Amino acid sequence: MAHGTIQHEFLDQVFPRIAADGRVAGIAVGGSLASGASDQYSDVDLVLAIHNDQYESVMADRLGLIASWSAPAVAFTGEHVGEPRLIIALMGPPVLHVDFTFVRVSDFAERVSDPRLLWDPTGALARELVAHPLEDAPLDLQWIEDRFWVWVHYGATKLGRGELFEVLDTLSFLRSVVFGPLAALRAGVEPRGVRRLEKVAPGEAAELRATVCGYAVAEASEALLAAVALYRRWIGQHPVDRRDAAEKLATDYLAEIVGR
Repeated sequence: MAHGTIQHEFLDQVFPRIAADGRVAGIAVGGSLASGASDQYSDVDLVLAIHNDQYESVMADRLGLIASWSAPAVAFTGEHVGEPRLIIALMGPPVLHVDFTFVRVSDFAERVSDPRLLWDPTGALARELVAHPLEDAPLDLQWIEDRFWVWVHYGATKLGRGELFEVLDTLSFLRSVVFGPLAALRAGVEPRGVRRLEKVAPGEAAELRATVCGYAVAEASEALLAAVALYRRWIGQHPVDRRDAAEKLATDYLAEIVGR
């Protein structure tokens, strides 16, 4: 392991303690540490492979185990993001966000990106990755088109009602689910919502600024209209089955609300 950063200093501290637990079959890191794109702001995404027959006992005591490896300021389970195997912890000082994901060896190859193996004494984890190569799922543009105009209508109804916080949330949702992935596709990089968008797709990020607004009716109106215009321009470059009827209904309704 490399040294000299808060992330690697943390790994150097906890690595031997985790490896000493006989129930742990291997250790890997994901995220930016795995890809080599980490910086001073990066989290540590630890993936701990547990022997199948020991998994339940580890899951029952995982908060205690983490506390024995490196005392967190706070740690909690990840049900709110749909991942009960995940423990989210805040370490420090110095402050550091660490995610611990506990997986069975037999489930190790179920992943959205390739991890970097730190410790795999029997080679079991490497064999799992080789046996189950990662398959890139292409961005489903039709899925987006089938839903976008309903989301636009939703934002327009909230604008009409004066629920500006809901409008702001809708615009944020559209940036994360629609525009971020479309921008990444245009830039030829992996879609990750709007994460690192300013760096990997600076031109698209600049265009996307038009969908950002303050807490004001006029600004929110302009941002929704900008979102429609930007989507039409970006999606128009791809072969999708356009939902023209839904588009007309939603945009006519938005124009009516804005015109008020």
